[in-house]
Amino acid sequence: MPEGKYAIIGLGQFGSSVARNLAGLGAEVMAIDRELELVDLIKDDVAYAVALDSTDVKSLKSQSITEMDAVLVAIGENVEGLLLTTVLLLEMKVKRIIARAMSEQQKVILQKLGVTEILLPEDEVGKMTAEMILNPEIQSFMQLPDEHEIVEVLAPKRTIGKFIDDLDLEGTFNAEIIALRRTHEEVNALGFVEFRDHLIRHPKEVNSTIQKGDRLVILAKKVDIQKFIDINN
Repeated sequence: MPEGKYAIIGLGQFGSSVARNLAGLGAEVMAIDRELELVDLIKDDVAYAVALDSTDVKSLKSQSITEMDAVLVAIGENVEGLLLTTVLLLEMKVKRIIARAMSEQQKVILQKLGVTEILLPEDEVGKMTAEMILNPEIQSFMQLPDEHEIVEVLAPKRTIGKFIDDLDLEGTFNAEIIALRRTHEEVNALGFVEFRDHLIRHPKEVNSTIQKGDRLVILAKKVDIQKFIDINN
C-alpha cells in the first residue's frame, strides 16, 4: 500500500472524492474545509478531518502542513480563497502543491504564482463527454502530446471475428492496439453469474479473434482513430 501524508483543502464533491479515494488506497489523508458540515461528512473516511480557514497562515501551520508529501487545493467557487491558500502554501515551501482550476484564466494565474501541477477536471470531463456524444463507440480517452490520444473504442462491426493483424492498423491508420478489454461471465461464491472485465495486454500475441463487445485500446492521432471507426462501422 502507498505510504505518505496528503492534505486535501476544499471538501466539495471533487475534493471529497479525491480524499476518500486516496484513503482507500492506504494513504494518510488530512481533509480540510472551513465548513464544519463538510468536515463532519468525511471525518470517518480519512485519518484526520479539520475545520479551519486555509487563508489563515497560523491555522495551516498548526496542522503541520509543511510535513505533507503533497497538498491538493481543491477550493471551488471561492477564487480568493483558492489563490490566498495557494500563496500561503508556496510561502511555506510545501514540497508539492497541486491546485484545481475552475477555468483557463485561473490556470494562468496559478501558473504565474509558480504552481506547476494544475488540474482542470471539469474541462477534461467536458472533452470526454463531447467525444462520447459524437462517437458512441468511444468509451474513454486520454489526450497526449502531438495530437495523439489513447482511446478505448467499442469494437466496430467489421472487426468482429478478425485477428488484430488482419486489420493492418499500423499500415493503414498509423495506429496501434495496445490492449483489449473483454467481458467474461463468472460464477461468484454464491453461485450467481457476474460479468467481469479483464484486460488483455499485448493482444497481437494472443491467438484470438476480436469478439462482439470487446473494447480496443488504441494509440493514434485523433484523425486516424476517427478514420478507423468510420471505415469499420
